Amino acid sequence: MNAFGQVLRAEFTKFRTVRGWVVAAVAAAGATILLGLLPGMQGSCGRNGPGSECAPTLGPGGEVVVDSFAFAHRPLTGDGSITVRVTSLTSRLLDPGPDGPPPDDGSPHEASAREAATPGASPRGSRPAVVPWSKAGLILKAGTAQSSSYAAVLVTGGHGVRMQYDYTHDRAGTPGTVSTDSPRWLRLTRTGDTVAGAESPDGTTWTTVGSVRLAGLPPTVEAGLFTTSPQHAERVGGSLGAGTTGGPTEATGTFDHLLVRDEARSAGAPGQVARPAWEGENVGMPGPAPQVPGGDLERAGGVFTVTGSGDIAPAVAGAAGIGVSLARTLAGTFVMLLVVTVVSTGFITAEYRCGLIRTTLTASPRRGRLLAAKAVVVGAVAFVTGLVAAAVAVVLGQRVLRGNGVYVHPATTPTELRVIVGTAALLAVAAVLALGLGTLLRRGVTAVATAVAVIVLPYLLAMTVLPDGAARWLLRVSPAAAFALQQTATQYPQVANLYTPANGYFPLAPWAGFGVLAGWAALALGTAAVLLRRRSA
Repeated sequence: MNAFGQVLRAEFTKFRTVRGWVVAAVAAAGATILLGLLPGMQGSCGRNGPGSECAPTLGPGGEVVVDSFAFAHRPLTGDGSITVRVTSLTSRLLDPGPDGPPPDDGSPHEASAREAATPGASPRGSRPAVVPWSKAGLILKAGTAQSSSYAAVLVTGGHGVRMQYDYTHDRAGTPGTVSTDSPRWLRLTRTGDTVAGAESPDGTTWTTVGSVRLAGLPPTVEAGLFTTSPQHAERVGGSLGAGTTGGPTEATGTFDHLLVRDEARSAGAPGQVARPAWEGENVGMPGPAPQVPGGDLERAGGVFTVTGSGDIAPAVAGAAGIGVSLARTLAGTFVMLLVVTVVSTGFITAEYRCGLIRTTLTASPRRGRLLAAKAVVVGAVAFVTGLVAAAVAVVLGQRVLRGNGVYVHPATTPTELRVIVGTAALLAVAAVLALGLGTLLRRGVTAVATAVAVIVLPYLLAMTVLPDGAARWLLRVSPAAAFALQQTATQYPQVANLYTPANGYFPLAPWAGFGVLAGWAALALGTAAVLLRRRSA
């Protein structure tokens, strides 16, 4: 065995002979698992137990989607087009009702949305508001079933004209809002499997917003008008410490100059205007046809008014989204991080406190080698215990959440492995950072307090009391940036949500965040090695 191996063995023996350190490491792993398995979160997809988990709606690409809106439609066979003028889009926030706002419990906010769109429901209080991602426009859809392929050209409450298709794709058109004085003409044209979206300020001069191919589009599709408005969520509270509140919203779109041309001979030769009956439907909501509140279709001559609630978009986790991400199962990581920080700091400060450091340096005069051996020991212990705890929490925690009716967004196997191994690596490098700080400060209480303040406190502050901007800044520059390794949720710019760290959205990419922690650890350990050589024991 070489000299480093002997020092490494001696340091590992030293670690395992201190019962408190071993017990603390095992207890921290157990706490991480326990917090991941606690059945405290309840969902609304059914009663607890097997079979109560939420059934996802999967889009054409296999992604989880939301597909609910008010739809005035008729069949369109073969090639053709549909044109309309949008003269108004208004929105309102619906009061949460007697049961309060939708719980942030990880379950879909279906109860509130259904109440908003169920025929015959009693009207609730509301207030006008600008909902930036409320939508009204034209849609061409492979059927009225949820998650079927579609293309839409639409106006929004705050993001101008857009062309969206198959839930995850979004293209921007002209910015601005619509009104009676500033209407917007929209057109969808189908040619085979290709659908083109266009807009015009006057119905004469047209600009193409986008052209997309929808593979496997059936010969007859449903084409028509739609309106929808997504879940609303916002931060509430003071400058320090905030929560979230929200609920369903509702939008009303007003249309006229509706014109449909297709190959069907429902009113004469191909190419003429076809006038079959328009059908009203709440896609993704109960009830045979839209009715007030939340799903209203009115026609007065050539003017259509459609009121709807919901969204047509990829499903996201968070306050305005559906369910939770995989990171929820690792809520106990901060407990293990705290214990690892204290133990790793004490692994060196304890020797200074009792004077054992002199004996250690006499037995191993190469001080850099000694510090490296200690770093390997605390890093390895943290990695192994963290790996076991994270693996158990992730695998079993998902089962517990789903068994409680909570929807957990699926993650690929490589992503799950990255989360599990990344959590273990986070703990290992944090242990090395704590060891470096302990070597620099030498005094136990001071070193532990500093290590906790540098490593653990930023994460706790960012997840609890800090405003979003401060939390994001802190998670870019502090060692807590490495928690980005646990992110599995995808952020979509065209989906309204609170994309905050508390909801599982970190400002840095996973390995970039880990790089920040590694930089802190390298700086602390390198500085500690230099000072350890220069200072007397």
